[in-house]
Amino acid sequence: MKTLRKLLLTLAFLFTSMFMLHAFADAPLDAPPPPPGGGHGGGGNGQGAPIDGGLGILLVIGAGYGAFKLYKSRKEEKSVEMQTNGSE
Repeated sequence: MKTLRKLLLTLAFLFTSMFMLHAFADAPLDAPPPPPGGGHGGGGNGQGAPIDGGLGILLVIGAGYGAFKLYKSRKEEKSVEMQTNGSE
C-alpha cells in the first residue's frame, strides 16, 4: 500500500513539474518595449548605469574594514599573550 502511494505521489509530482516547466518556458505574449529615443540630450547608447565609482568605493571600504579587523585581532592576541606570559 505504501509503495503504491509513493508511486502515485512521484508520478503526480513529475506530471505537475512537467506542466509547470512548460508554462515557464513559453515566450512572453507581448512585444518588447521600443528602444529609447534620442530626445532631451540626444545621447547615443544611454543604457545602463555606471557602477565603477561606487564599486571602487565599496572595495576601499571593505579593504579598510578588513585591515581594521585584522589589526584588532592581532592586538587582542598580543594582549592575551602578554597576560599569559606575565602570570607564569
